[in-house]
Amino acid sequence: MLLDIHADNRVGITGEILTVIARAGQDVRRLEVVTHHVYAELPGLRPPDLASLRAALLAVPGLWAVTVVEALPGDRRQQALELLADSYPDALAVVDPDGTLAAANRAAQAILGAAAVLPDPVRAMLGRGQPLAQPVTLHGQAWMVEVIPSPLVPAGGQAGGGIVVFRHPQRLGQALSRVGPGEQGSLDAILGTCPAIQAVKERVRRFADVDAPVLITGETGVGKELVARAIHGAGRRHEAPFLALNCAALPETLVESELFGYAPGAFSGAARDGKLGLLELADGGTVFLDEIGEMSPYVQSKLLRFLADGTFRRVGGKQERRVSVRIVSATHRDLAAACAEKAFRDDLLYRLSVLQVDVPPLRSRGADIPVLIDSFLENTAARLGRSLPRLTDAARQALCGYGWPGNVRQLQNVLFRALTLNDAPVLDRAAFDLAATGTEGPPAPALPVLPEPARDSQGWMSEDWIPEDWGPEDWGTAQAAFERELLTRLWPRYPSTRRLAERLKVSHTTIAQKLRAYGLRSP
Repeated sequence: MLLDIHADNRVGITGEILTVIARAGQDVRRLEVVTHHVYAELPGLRPPDLASLRAALLAVPGLWAVTVVEALPGDRRQQALELLADSYPDALAVVDPDGTLAAANRAAQAILGAAAVLPDPVRAMLGRGQPLAQPVTLHGQAWMVEVIPSPLVPAGGQAGGGIVVFRHPQRLGQALSRVGPGEQGSLDAILGTCPAIQAVKERVRRFADVDAPVLITGETGVGKELVARAIHGAGRRHEAPFLALNCAALPETLVESELFGYAPGAFSGAARDGKLGLLELADGGTVFLDEIGEMSPYVQSKLLRFLADGTFRRVGGKQERRVSVRIVSATHRDLAAACAEKAFRDDLLYRLSVLQVDVPPLRSRGADIPVLIDSFLENTAARLGRSLPRLTDAARQALCGYGWPGNVRQLQNVLFRALTLNDAPVLDRAAFDLAATGTEGPPAPALPVLPEPARDSQGWMSEDWIPEDWGPEDWGTAQAAFERELLTRLWPRYPSTRRLAERLKVSHTTIAQKLRAYGLRSP
């Protein structure tokens, strides 16, 4: 039976308690003393004898209660520590100073096996007597092993004890994915309702669960990484890492080592213990290769091999490694032309473009610009900790009519700069300084006038009377131009959103949004 004896914190009271217990003929197996509590384990105490023992104990001066408990404090702490260790997703092991394994959680036992023997490479790491972290392969599986040496060293012996942590590369990749930059993968993050962007969203939905490479094309700044994250986030791999590599931002050797990792001592200046590459860190997830068109021919050949069978070797390594990673790539270049010029491997292009998404430029999404403006304004104001400003008609009209050669990224940057430099509650056109971002683009083009049809001598209309270059660039541009022209003509006659909505048989909310979008009324 386990007792909690409540008593004053005075000298000698524990001895008096033990004397009473001994006189009652009870053995004490364990005893724990904390302030105002003496915990005792009495294995021979039966319930009928508890009342007499309690009465004898309460006769001790300064002792005021005796209760039965389920566990001693030490047992509760031990259970909590075991629960903590076994619940921890990484494998943990404690090694004695003499090098023997003292304890291991369930994850570590699964790695080390029933014998729970510490592998020689890990023993060697502990033997250095300093904190270390390096990749170690156990039973064909790569682990990032971290050792924290113990400050206790046997007399006349060498350092060999401490804590060992085995981390799966995927766990490291998940951590990198969470702390890295970029939006979370979601279709909702792709803003816009124009037909071109709706087509992009539909492809994202269809491609999300198809485990094949995806090539995303489009001009710089259109949001190709956002689309890549949406594909990852909508698919079966959404809980696994999403890691990105910009192939244009690093030289060839670094792109190779970042992607495939490298073995210890692979090259001059490399980390002594080697490095895990993105492919291993993203095992089970997705690797996004931005600006794939800038990848060197040598790295292209290694990537082609990986796409073919899912295996690769670290730089300077000899062991074949296999991972399950989906490759999503992006480029603003014409890869078909690059293949014709022998600057890109055509067989790699075939592998990368099994599925393809083309992201339209912002200038062809005129109807979406107001939605993007409102979203970026709200997010930027929250980020800067300021109130949401209002845009004048002139400001909104200028933003909607600008050409945006830098696409969505340029729009986002222009709004961020304006809110950073201006604290005013209302922002006019001058606050955005569009001239500083390049030549101002023309307002959204009006629909070209269709020429008179050509007719033959009998009055029949010619089949090719419409010039080949006539018409808007695409559907989104045509729709934006038509809506602007229609509202410009009707608004003076129906100067009320409800009256105009009744005239066009749509909701007044739709009319209000369109009027604001095209700068025909105040926000």
